[in-house]
Amino acid sequence: MQESMPGRSPASPLASVLFLLIIVVGFFIGLPLFSSNFQLAVTLWVIFFLLALLVSISVHTAAEWDRATVLRLGKFARISGPGIFFIIPVFETIPYWIDLRTMSVPIKAEQTLTKDSVPVSVEAILFFRVINAKMASLAVADYYNSGILAAQTALRDIIGKSELSTVLSERENIDEALKVVISKRVSPWGIEVISVEMRDVIIPENLQNAMSQKAQSERERESRVILGDSERIIADSFRQAAEKYRDNPMALHLRAMNMLFEGLKEKGALMIVPSSALDSMNLGTLSGLASLGGERLNQDKPKNPKK
Repeated sequence: MQESMPGRSPASPLASVLFLLIIVVGFFIGLPLFSSNFQLAVTLWVIFFLLALLVSISVHTAAEWDRATVLRLGKFARISGPGIFFIIPVFETIPYWIDLRTMSVPIKAEQTLTKDSVPVSVEAILFFRVINAKMASLAVADYYNSGILAAQTALRDIIGKSELSTVLSERENIDEALKVVISKRVSPWGIEVISVEMRDVIIPENLQNAMSQKAQSERERESRVILGDSERIIADSFRQAAEKYRDNPMALHLRAMNMLFEGLKEKGALMIVPSSALDSMNLGTLSGLASLGGERLNQDKPKNPKK
């Protein structure tokens, strides 16, 4: 597998094959002259060896995502690749191989103080790629590590200018702000920032406990508010029902009979009605009949024989 990190020259299988092929051809050409003219045979072998060495040095292959920076006598000559390309031995060199694929790099900001003086550790992922191989090789010594350092510095700056609540609740806005800041720093190096995504925010344990207690208190407060609203709604419903029953005694009487019926559904049920309800709802006769019916049901239940 070819490696294309800055400063690393990927191995070229084609150059190795050509080197061996020229050596083999030269060996077989000089072999018949070895017995008759030893010096000529050795001379041919040396010539073919030097030719193979020059060819292997001058022939290079670049993958689809690789670009080679070619310098001629120390000056920039061209960006070569992808595919097969040639350089002039001795006069031309390849100091850098640039990878044009999108790269994902984890970045961290450990124990960084937020705007409200809370120490947090933030982890994010930076996605970037090289769009100008010439600038990436000439404008900065090491575009890969320099981009990572610039991203970490920008992450610390953004965290220091934001409050903890903003860091926890507005990650998308912080990601976009990070992308803008990092792009401004690395764009002169021919690098394009695709996205920055925060994946974890670590806060101190004691602060986590305090925030958990605060959230629990908020939930209890909301539940009490909801319960109070429910009681108010129920009270309003009772008040409206009372106003309707006040002008309609027959409806109140039917409601009382329905209450007794619901209470006596179970066998052996006994309903106790306040005396005030007897007078207001005319339940005297009905409650007596309900009690009598309950006693009758208790007597009709089979008794378990003693063992």
